[in-house]
Amino acid sequence: MTLRIVPVKRGVAEFNAQNLLSFELNGRVKEAATQGANKIVLNNIFGQRYIGTRLYHQDPLEIEVNGTPGNDLGAFLDGHRIVVNGNAQDGLGNTMNNGEIVVHGRAGDILGMSMRGGEIFVRDSVGYRVGIHMKEYGEKQPVIIIGGTSQDFLGEYMAGGTIILLGQHRGSNITHKMRFIGTGMHGGTIYISGNIKNCHLSEQVTVLNLDKKDHNIIDKYVRKYESYFRVSKNKAMNLDFKKIIPVAKRPYGHLYSH
Repeated sequence: MTLRIVPVKRGVAEFNAQNLLSFELNGRVKEAATQGANKIVLNNIFGQRYIGTRLYHQDPLEIEVNGTPGNDLGAFLDGHRIVVNGNAQDGLGNTMNNGEIVVHGRAGDILGMSMRGGEIFVRDSVGYRVGIHMKEYGEKQPVIIIGGTSQDFLGEYMAGGTIILLGQHRGSNITHKMRFIGTGMHGGTIYISGNIKNCHLSEQVTVLNLDKKDHNIIDKYVRKYESYFRVSKNKAMNLDFKKIIPVAKRPYGHLYSH
């Protein structure tokens, strides 16, 4: 099937991606960006992978995804914006460098793996190992905001950045069931609203009270979340958060000779 690029006013290109293979779709996306489109609308997406990759050295671009994208959406994303009107699968934001991804649904496993910059907003819940190997350097401060809850190993081997878990879709008294929170964590911060059992925290983390700086960070990103997903104003802001940080920068240092 040949991909049809439908020109729309003001630099918008609209694609019908039905039955297209991933490499065909992504090739056309890059072509449209090269030709000057500043927004690309992808309709009938059904599992195509790597959407939003290979867009290096392009002007800032917005990609609207209608459907369910496959793995590694926004992998290596560098300065662009992706909005998903639906759910997303695994590996979203893999090694993301800059930009923004907004998911109007839920997302799968290893979201934000090795993410080193940019922001990811997920309206609902997420899968396993979210934020694994997440990092930061200099001005690069990656952030993940999740409206619901998470599966196990949240923040595994996390080396930097911020994860905010609102838990608001199940009420303010939610008890999160995820285990092994912060396993191997040696940098960054996790903010969790709702109840968590101490036995579900890894030995590498501790829980602290929030200070003014923490409240400012949460306020900034929760307001964005409320705006993107049209949540009742200040509904999320009234949640009670716990701050989770690592207890050491080398949690497994005793296992090595150097």
